[in-house]
Amino acid sequence: MSTVILIPARYASTRYPGKPLVQLHGATGIAKSLIQRSWEVAKATPGVDAVYVCTDDDRIANAAKAFGADVLMTSEFAKNGTERCAEAVAQLPEDTDLVVNLQGDAPLTPVWFLTALIDAMKADPDLPVATPVLRCDAETLNNFREDRRARRVGGTTAVFNTYGHALYFSKEVVPYTGEDPATHDNTPVFHHVGVYAYRPAALKAYMSWPEGTLEKLEGLEQLRFLENGQSVACVQVEGRGRVFWELNNPVDVERIESVLKKEGTA
Repeated sequence: MSTVILIPARYASTRYPGKPLVQLHGATGIAKSLIQRSWEVAKATPGVDAVYVCTDDDRIANAAKAFGADVLMTSEFAKNGTERCAEAVAQLPEDTDLVVNLQGDAPLTPVWFLTALIDAMKADPDLPVATPVLRCDAETLNNFREDRRARRVGGTTAVFNTYGHALYFSKEVVPYTGEDPATHDNTPVFHHVGVYAYRPAALKAYMSWPEGTLEKLEGLEQLRFLENGQSVACVQVEGRGRVFWELNNPVDVERIESVLKKEGTA
């Protein structure tokens, strides 16, 4: 099965303009851009045939090429990362079987999250779309709640049925637990990891649907699949003691750098 990782990145982020080029310092004090750190995760994933940064911005493209990445230029009209990946697929070989969307704001994504997702898609050829979910630990859940109290839109939570199919994704903390603050790691709240795996046909279908009401309200691209009756498999992954957090707001820079230093990541 031919597998390609695409890293969609745009400069004109509403909440954090220029985010892909934000510098993050690791354990050695060396600064690398957000997009480079995400690319390094993708390149470290076994069984992947190619990795591309997908963007419409020359600043991101030039920075990516400077650290050795292959780049696919997409249009300025892509509304989200999934649309950008759908545009990029047209530039890939026709025999591409699986497309993985590693969003460029998730440099703390462990490689085993990606391999678990790819393995799930390979094991079930009928799955059109899959995405990882991670049970929140107390620290992560409290970060979610801190962001909400500060009226910051941060990470995403997911709820799914007994078959592992998504019921909903939200920027709110769902399901409601009544526990504030969190004091243990056995919460029913799952953090949605910003990675997707698609069959090319699912991406083609996605582009044929208009932006949905829930997608607009939540600002979550994956809801377009659910609003059109398309199943999204939620693949449970394990943190193995690693902290996972995306860079959504400026306050997240310090959070991510503290993890990089703690983990000894250069």
